[in-house]
Amino acid sequence: MLIVRRWYVRYGSKLMWAVVSVGVGWFFRQTQGAPILELYYWLSLPFKQTPPVLLQERLTNARIQELEMHLAELERQNKQLRKLLGYFETQSQSVITAPIIGRSADDWWRQVILGRGSQDGVEVGFIVTGIGGIIGRVVDVTIHTSRVLLVSDPTSRVGATVSRSRTMGLVEGKGSQIVVMRFFEKVPKVHPGDIITTSPVSRIFPGGLPIGRVESVNFEGSPAPQAVIKLTAPINDLEWAIITPFDSK
Repeated sequence: MLIVRRWYVRYGSKLMWAVVSVGVGWFFRQTQGAPILELYYWLSLPFKQTPPVLLQERLTNARIQELEMHLAELERQNKQLRKLLGYFETQSQSVITAPIIGRSADDWWRQVILGRGSQDGVEVGFIVTGIGGIIGRVVDVTIHTSRVLLVSDPTSRVGATVSRSRTMGLVEGKGSQIVVMRFFEKVPKVHPGDIITTSPVSRIFPGGLPIGRVESVNFEGSPAPQAVIKLTAPINDLEWAIITPFDSK
């Protein structure tokens, strides 16, 4: 008994705390820590309660901001449609307006899908333009949609002319709002600021359509002089386009 009493005096308190620790650990394991979460909730409640008036004010402000953003978007779309309508009214031949309904991030500068197809009279080879100039041409048609090869596509080639001097060349897409025009002449008559239009002898585009404006000229380019052209049509953020019938030769 004396030995047991001495052992208890020496290790009893440690044994008791060990049993308590195991019991507490088992309890929290079984309850998934719920008591701690409840305790935290009640302790933090006085610090995070929001007065009803302040909460309502925040909700009202958020709703106002949402409506303002929605109104701004509607105004922007309305402005774009008014511009498109003005451009539409200047066309002498029958044209088809079409919304952009599909565009891949991987092919952003290569192609777009229009929400008009064969039932609307669209055919392969028709020309697609917008505010500012040409966008591309129709290369595939379904009943309700049509796929457009953009002039910014690296595989695109467009016969072009310097409007001021009538110097001719070939416009090649570069996958951006910038394209390159390679001239047929060794010493082309072209300067920065010149307007570039489609060539009157082009087989796939009608002549005289705006393409872009000259940014810079490299007369030492190989194998021929070339110019950097910035497209005037906003290909980067298209939402609507105009399809024009054209019988490509």
